[in-house]
Amino acid sequence: MLVIISFSLFPFWQALWFWFMLRVTVGIGDQMLHFGIQTWITTTTPKEIRGRRVAYYGMFFGLGFAIGPVMTRFLEVHIALPFILSAILSALVWSLMLFVRNEMPEEGSQELHRANSVHRFVQTLKIAWVALLPGFAYGFLESALHSIFPVYGLRIGHNINLLSFIIPCFALGSLITQIPLGILSDRIGRRKTLLYILSGAMITFAAAAFFEQSALALFAAFTIAGMLVGSLYSLGMAFMTDMLPSSLLPSGNILISILFSIGSISGPFLSGLFLDLLPDASFFILIASMLFIVFLSILFAKQKPVS
Repeated sequence: MLVIISFSLFPFWQALWFWFMLRVTVGIGDQMLHFGIQTWITTTTPKEIRGRRVAYYGMFFGLGFAIGPVMTRFLEVHIALPFILSAILSALVWSLMLFVRNEMPEEGSQELHRANSVHRFVQTLKIAWVALLPGFAYGFLESALHSIFPVYGLRIGHNINLLSFIIPCFALGSLITQIPLGILSDRIGRRKTLLYILSGAMITFAAAAFFEQSALALFAAFTIAGMLVGSLYSLGMAFMTDMLPSSLLPSGNILISILFSIGSISGPFLSGLFLDLLPDASFFILIASMLFIVFLSILFAKQKPVS
């Protein structure tokens, strides 16, 4: 309802402060929506098909990101049309939820039931901290590739029109392999799948650093990297669910969303700082280094699934 009402109000008053308030409200509603969906999926899905179920969520999440910007084309018809269409789509989803039975979380152990929220978050971090890192890595990747790479691409001599075609290749690659990787993780385990895709992405970005002057190489690198690490968030969420008892899943889903947001905020800042301090270094070296740190953390972490 927050999202529907906010979208409906955008056309009425074109003032920056008013739009800022509406955008914050949309963000709050969006975060509540994702938290509810993630907790719902992770608490009701059997472990043997968890990767596939979460992959469906990740695929539709990616489709929404891909389709959303297309709404701007309707501005040519009327300035209010993109907001009206978004509100209608949100209302359709809202109406479908009226037919769904409400799910209540399990209380878990008496100790956790008596524990306050801070204790729950601390327990979650102790058990599944390593499973939260893929969410951070995905947020870092997505924001850095979309905000800083265009600047870097222009710096090394590529055309802006060319860059506008290269960047979506990452999202396209992730849509192709989202479900196959989810199914693979159900068969060989989340940890092994994450290690394989992280190592493949590291090699891909490292190779891109050497062939970044070639537009064809960048097209291939972004597509292959998207096919590999475009599923980091959904695989990380499934990995976290494997590790946590059901009573801590709400806390885990909040934390993985927070880590994703921290990655999204820090991606452009750290990437821009990297290019300022090391102007002769390749942007892709930073990306490969970040993935390498996450790879080592998962490789040497001692935590084991408890569910």
